[in-house]
Amino acid sequence: MFIAGRILSSLLVIAGTLVLVFAILYVLPGDPTDTMLDPSVATPEMVANLKHQLGTDQPFYIQFSRYISDMVRGDFGNSLLNSEPVLNKIIDHFPATLALTAVSALVAAVFGLVLGVLSAIHRNGPIDLIARVVGLFGISMPTFWSGILLIVLFSLNLGWFPAMGSGGWKTLVLPALTLGIVGAGFIVRMVRSSMLDIINEHFMLTLRAKGLSERIVMYKHALRNALIPAVTMVGMLIGEMLAGTVVIETVFSRQGIGRIMSDALMAKDLPVVQGVIFFTALIYVIVNLLVDLSYTVIDPRVRRST
Repeated sequence: MFIAGRILSSLLVIAGTLVLVFAILYVLPGDPTDTMLDPSVATPEMVANLKHQLGTDQPFYIQFSRYISDMVRGDFGNSLLNSEPVLNKIIDHFPATLALTAVSALVAAVFGLVLGVLSAIHRNGPIDLIARVVGLFGISMPTFWSGILLIVLFSLNLGWFPAMGSGGWKTLVLPALTLGIVGAGFIVRMVRSSMLDIINEHFMLTLRAKGLSERIVMYKHALRNALIPAVTMVGMLIGEMLAGTVVIETVFSRQGIGRIMSDALMAKDLPVVQGVIFFTALIYVIVNLLVDLSYTVIDPRVRRST
């Protein structure tokens, strides 16, 4: 029941996202024909013919039903700017964004878990102070500003990594660190708070009374109980990181899905916007579904209830 419920809710989220995004783009001011036709030479007849070809002169429910039927067949339409199939455009650019998001999430999870656990174990010590400063810095610093700082330090001053581009692993380091630091800030605070709550639980006293070493008590029992909120946070951060790539890919001039999304919004290239948002929502839902399924591994109580 647990798994079936999560799969059903995931499908409902995807369906709701499609309806909501299509409705928002439908009511936004402006028209794609404004960017496709030269206003100085376009006549009302030319505009009307183009709208009829695109189907934008039809009511909302007709446009939406046509879009869904085409999408089920794997046709996400063509870009209004260059007539390139939207699916091909996404396939060409999505791997770069997925790589950036995956590495950023890995950086956030590793640094956040390590610093959060050490901060809780060494409460009010130097390590705790460092971890709390890192957490505060990650949460407070805007991504575009921290990205610029990393470029100045590691690219312009030290010359270790390229400042821009999307070819090779070195171009991935700075943008992944920029997003990863933000995620690590949230995870540090979450893990530290969860660990401190668990440390004070009665079952921890029982484990110590049984003669278990402090290392086993902390890293096996306390950490395992603190993993569920941490894993939940990682799943939520992946969605935010996918959205955050719009800014990061602009700062670092990466050719990912964020860049084409930004360009499509400016030009009101609706098929590209809808396709990008759909695939982003799909990845986000899949990740959160995997996070929900991981609860059955982390917590035996969830596994017994499935």
